[in-house]
Amino acid sequence: MSNNDLIVSLDIGTSKIRVIIGEISNGAINIIGVGSADSDGIRKGAIVDIDQTVQSIRNAVDHAERMVGIGISEVYVGIAGNHIALQSNHGVVAVSNEDREIGEEDIERVLQAAKVVALPPEREIIGLVPKQYLVDGLSGIQDPRGMIGVRLEVECTIITGTKAAIHNLMRCVEKAGLRISGVILMSLASGMMALTKDEKMMGTVLADVGAGATTLAIFEGGSLAAVSTLPIGGDYVTSDICYGLKTQTEHAEKIKLKYGCARIEDAADDQKFKVMRVGSNMEKEFSQLDLANIIEPRMQEIFQMIRQEVKRLGYLDKINGYVLTGGSVSLPSVLPLAQLELESNVRVAVPDYIGVRDPSFSSGVGMIQYVSKHVRARGATGAKRPSKAKTTGSTASKPGIVEWFKNMFKEFI
Repeated sequence: MSNNDLIVSLDIGTSKIRVIIGEISNGAINIIGVGSADSDGIRKGAIVDIDQTVQSIRNAVDHAERMVGIGISEVYVGIAGNHIALQSNHGVVAVSNEDREIGEEDIERVLQAAKVVALPPEREIIGLVPKQYLVDGLSGIQDPRGMIGVRLEVECTIITGTKAAIHNLMRCVEKAGLRISGVILMSLASGMMALTKDEKMMGTVLADVGAGATTLAIFEGGSLAAVSTLPIGGDYVTSDICYGLKTQTEHAEKIKLKYGCARIEDAADDQKFKVMRVGSNMEKEFSQLDLANIIEPRMQEIFQMIRQEVKRLGYLDKINGYVLTGGSVSLPSVLPLAQLELESNVRVAVPDYIGVRDPSFSSGVGMIQYVSKHVRARGATGAKRPSKAKTTGSTASKPGIVEWFKNMFKEFI
């Protein structure tokens, strides 16, 4: 396998860190390796301990390397959190070629022009998503390359984040011995995997219900319109079970995954299990119905908060449905409960690849799809293509964070 055949994504979540290796063959993506490790040092989606996070990243990378026998040295990193913000901007340039044919350089210049925006000193640009191009006033153009014109414009969405959160994420990845090929907004990556073109056009909420946080991405008119993060997720369900059954968190998580059901009416009273309780050497027996009585109220609250946040953002009457993803929506009966609470069309998105058919892998698989379409496509037309992985375990000298920020946008345009 050639190095350029491989794309490696790194999804740093609250409960798990996942590394996914994708191989590109004749334009098709094959998932050839997956590594995961318990996520220590992350609370509610934010890094609270650098050293523990670094070790968790190394564990996940080692797991993936052992699976496929390939040394990983470069990764694409997903970023999310309540520090992410979107703002619209406009860029204009004159076409430089004498024959007025729009080329790659013109597109790069207009995108760079769109990045000229006043930002507070604590914020940094993460990426830029073009909504449409305009050639001599003609709008609705998605790819202007090869067209003839004098004036090239772009309407785009600029994605920004706080410098502290971005630099801490980069520091963890670099201390784990990895080079950063690029940073991708998780909402864009998940949307790439989970949503159809029509869903993005008609207005859809993509809700990624993770362990420590729930990330909302609202797509309208074919592009990302708004993002938001709610500080609630599957860990709260586990915590409720922990207190309700008076058991340790580790046992509560295992019970939730094995016996959990999101709706009381779908739970089985005859499905029993025993729990070792805190402060006792005796086990007590509970039923799935007992467990559902604990889980359903918290899941109802999560979906109610999602609906309230969509309303606060001003999109409640504009969207036509919800798509759920993330590890916490894999509980049985989540879908009918969500349909009831959200009062709308709802479906659960699952990656359609062997080995990753679980909602918790949506972001990692989506990153590989995003890179394959948007980053590598540019590289194929003459722009610098970042390497995806190396077939040796050696690591080249790693660029500093400042140098990485200077070069990161060249990879995304």
